[in-house]
Amino acid sequence: MPSKTQIENAVALDQNPHAVREPRVNNLEMAIGHEVRNFRKKLGITVTDLSAATGISLGMLSKIENGNISPSLTTLQTLSRALGVPITAFFRRFEEPRSATFVKAGEGVNIERRGTRAGHQYSLLGHIDNNTSGVTVEPYLITLTVESDVFPTFQHDGMEFLYLLEGEVVYRHSDALYRMQPGDSLFFGADAPHGPEELVKLPCRYLSIISYPQQKAVSD
Repeated sequence: MPSKTQIENAVALDQNPHAVREPRVNNLEMAIGHEVRNFRKKLGITVTDLSAATGISLGMLSKIENGNISPSLTTLQTLSRALGVPITAFFRRFEEPRSATFVKAGEGVNIERRGTRAGHQYSLLGHIDNNTSGVTVEPYLITLTVESDVFPTFQHDGMEFLYLLEGEVVYRHSDALYRMQPGDSLFFGADAPHGPEELVKLPCRYLSIISYPQQKAVSD
């Protein structure tokens, strides 16, 4: 198990969790114009340079960047090639607002999972369909209230994070055993066999957050 020092010395994560995005633009033409200007300036080229590279007149480019005109798909494709970005990049400030799920205490959806036994309660705390991250996340509040001699062993795609809230449990992941007490956490690849090995102190409650790639629809 890595120590705190090892975690602190790990390779820095690429994403800044405190990064702030500029607000999305409600007007489509303004959103496109903002992106065209932004990408042009990132390349360090002038409107005149972009005009020469695309064959689009200075007047037309000025109207596009100021959001005064709705460019055709052909024009956007020409700009995307000249600026070296996908055509969809011009629409990112006009994207649909993200959804969120709010669940009051005790109002999670109780579900049945494979191997669920009496006294083992799985409460789904939220679910968002068709999100743009490419990842499905399932947050559960798991409550174990009855001693059992046989525990289900789970094995599935993705990653899983456990955080023990109450009780004490010996949790198995592959060939390793972890004695977890309140405040302890465990993060692991879920494709290895895992599950509670021994319930030391009941009731036992912990958060289980499972993430895995979204399934892509197969076209005919």
